[in-house]
Amino acid sequence: MKAGSIRSFLTEGIRKLHIAVLGDVMLDRYFYGEVKRISPEAPVPVTRVKAMKSVLGGAANVAANLAGLDCRVYIGGVIGADENQAPLEKLLDEAGIDHSGLVKSPRRRTITKLRVLGGQQQMLRLDFEETGDLNEEETAALRSWFEGLLQKGLDGVVISDYAKGLCSDEFTAWVIARARTMGIPVLVDPKGPNWQKYAGCSFITPNVKEMGEAAGASLTNEDEPVVAAARQAQARFAIENVVVTRSEKGMTLVNRREVIHAPATAVEVFDVSGAGDTVAATLLAAIAGKLALEEAVYLANRASGLVVAKVGTYPVHREELLADILNEARRSGRGYRPLNREEAASLVRTWKEAGETVVFTNGCFDLLHSGHVTYLEKAKTLGKHLIVGLNSDASVRRLKGPTRPLVPDLARARVLSALACVDAVVIFEEGTPLDLIKLLRPDILVKGGDYSPEEVVGREWAGRVEIVAFEEGYSTSNIVAKIAKMAKEGSL
Repeated sequence: MKAGSIRSFLTEGIRKLHIAVLGDVMLDRYFYGEVKRISPEAPVPVTRVKAMKSVLGGAANVAANLAGLDCRVYIGGVIGADENQAPLEKLLDEAGIDHSGLVKSPRRRTITKLRVLGGQQQMLRLDFEETGDLNEEETAALRSWFEGLLQKGLDGVVISDYAKGLCSDEFTAWVIARARTMGIPVLVDPKGPNWQKYAGCSFITPNVKEMGEAAGASLTNEDEPVVAAARQAQARFAIENVVVTRSEKGMTLVNRREVIHAPATAVEVFDVSGAGDTVAATLLAAIAGKLALEEAVYLANRASGLVVAKVGTYPVHREELLADILNEARRSGRGYRPLNREEAASLVRTWKEAGETVVFTNGCFDLLHSGHVTYLEKAKTLGKHLIVGLNSDASVRRLKGPTRPLVPDLARARVLSALACVDAVVIFEEGTPLDLIKLLRPDILVKGGDYSPEEVVGREWAGRVEIVAFEEGYSTSNIVAKIAKMAKEGSL
């Protein structure tokens, strides 16, 4: 596997892709509250609603993942002309997803799933939907839209089947056949045991339960039965690649030539909602971007690990995935580079949108020592993520003289990034990190030493300032002076 090709793809190639998503489009609505009493009207808990949130669901979440990866995304489906149409389309607009392929049907409702949560417990779920195959007018409108995209040029197609009606046997088979005629890879996220309609697709991504349903038998989550069931389905339905998502055991890809096992990557799993959508989106994007199969599976697996560590349905973002790939490359001893400021800014926005606190600090960190590490560890305890702004070599020379730094900036960034408490490193050329702080706008700005908050550069662009005392007895200048003294005395 070539780590460099994955990094290059995430940096540039993925932004050039045009991907179509067809499937059952949904709106997921959440009402968050607290429960302190039972209703006097009936033996049910009373949930006092304190917050509401709407997110894209079903096929729309697959599209949101592709948009988060910075692909150009087109979505096709059927919605109702009802009260949930506008919030759904607003979310699609905000994600930058072209929804000209959504057919508004007078006989259907916009599929909406409303969940009421008391604390962390789901109290109630209400589904608003009409199921059943599309009528001739709806099918014709979607075919016309899809044909138009094929003529303009597509790099990949995802079919997201939630068994609500869009993915009928005839329509699904037609989409696969048309795309394959044009040489476009098709990935299917399946539903139910009827895989005949998916015949001829490039990839299919069942979980273990869905794989068992297609095989007609209960399936244990072990390598041998999973691979056997996948091979059987591949031969029976002429599917090129079967990719089974296996929860805590990661993913397994099976085709006629090879079997690829990718172990799970998430350290902590908070919520598996939407993880399958993330796998489908990332895998198809990687294949459309001409990555090798092993690289595509690896990338999809890393993306899945990121989203299950979040609470609720959460689409992966390109910058977040790139940062994860860079950190994994660093941990495994492969090539590493720090983030540029645009990547860091996008990453900070992603973290903030997920409700996570971002901490920023800066420094030269020349000859990293115990005092530096303790300081950074203290800074990290203040939030979820720590970004370090690192003075470039030219910046250090202006601050500390022509003999510094002793260690080049890329090497200093590499060492800093190896610390568990550091999530990202950004090199800046200026004498102060003011411009970088203004761009990132962290929740917490940390400064070391005996500064007062009013003296800290960039304080007006941060949520708040925290002063963390340096550990006494540690100083790069003292280390340099000691080495110079020893060299002069000939005791070095």
